Amino acid sequence: MLKAFKYELMPTNDQKHQLSGAMGSCRFVYNLALETKNMAYQSGKNYTCFDLIKQLPELKQSNDWLNDTPSQALQQAISNLDNAFTNFFKGKASFPKFKKKDGRQSFRIPVAVKVDFDNWTVTLPKYGKVSVNISRTFEGVVKQATVSKTHTNRYFISILVETGTNAPKLKPIAEKTAVGLDLGIKHFAILSDGRKIENPKNLIKAQRKLRIAQRSLERKQKGSNSREKQKLVVAKIYEKVTNQRKDFQHKLSTEIVNQHDSICIENLNVAGMIKNHKLAKHISDASWGSFETMLRYKAEWNGKNLLQIGRFEPSSKICSCGKINNELKLSERTWTCNHCNTTHDRDILAANNIKNFGLRTRPSIRQREAIACA
Repeated sequence: MLKAFKYELMPTNDQKHQLSGAMGSCRFVYNLALETKNMAYQSGKNYTCFDLIKQLPELKQSNDWLNDTPSQALQQAISNLDNAFTNFFKGKASFPKFKKKDGRQSFRIPVAVKVDFDNWTVTLPKYGKVSVNISRTFEGVVKQATVSKTHTNRYFISILVETGTNAPKLKPIAEKTAVGLDLGIKHFAILSDGRKIENPKNLIKAQRKLRIAQRSLERKQKGSNSREKQKLVVAKIYEKVTNQRKDFQHKLSTEIVNQHDSICIENLNVAGMIKNHKLAKHISDASWGSFETMLRYKAEWNGKNLLQIGRFEPSSKICSCGKINNELKLSERTWTCNHCNTTHDRDILAANNIKNFGLRTRPSIRQREAIACA
């Protein structure tokens, strides 16, 4: 089973310069490969990933500074571009874009990375030992490592490890150990057992501080040192919001997975919802997609079932008696069934219906993927 472990690097000033240089080299190779493929396409030619990798030795001769970067990292940059084109042709992503110098930077190295948990160091090819903040240990074979730099100039390393263990056997699906989960804005999650988890709304709470910082940034002269300093202030506010959101979602997803053997969720069309400009900021702040991802891999690690229902199921409109209220508006949080006179809390009803629909679907997402691959 594959697991990823992320740690914060604590490089020296020289090592920061070297790592930033490697990221710049990989960005240069990526952009050059993208330009080459675009020009080749216009002339009726096609360069494969291997064709572009074969050109790296010649490229290094004309650009000596590329030799300071591990050759595997440069090869992976071209491989990343090839994957970007593959995802584009499959309809999973937009057309690949040129990478910019600003923003998050990274480079990837397949294997050749050693972690010393006793001395809190990680050994990178060409850069030697770099201090790392060890938060947890792992056992297994390192498959690859990705070194990244955030907007706030912090360095991280994400290590993909083959643990050598198989995913645990799935728990049996039963109504008593299952839970329905309805995601919302006012309440981040509503569970079929009646619990409502408040939405922390981290971005909304930081809006005033962020607005002041961004206005100050706009008054700074472009290209000045003061503007660069203020950009860092804005980036730190965004980073804090992101960390708060991840912390909340990790704790909640772990709690839900530990307490239930089967988790029923709804396949939300987040991309379509964001087009509603009145709710876009709140939906983005909630980040339902990342929460669903956490539930998925944590359920797999623990042998739990993740059951997903279709996005068009009338989860909040169907009464327990079976009648559907097609006249229900989004602003109505409670409603009474005209057939059986039962009054429903819209969110609790949706969570219970998601659970009922999910238990009918069977098998789990993981089982579906196994069937598709067979």
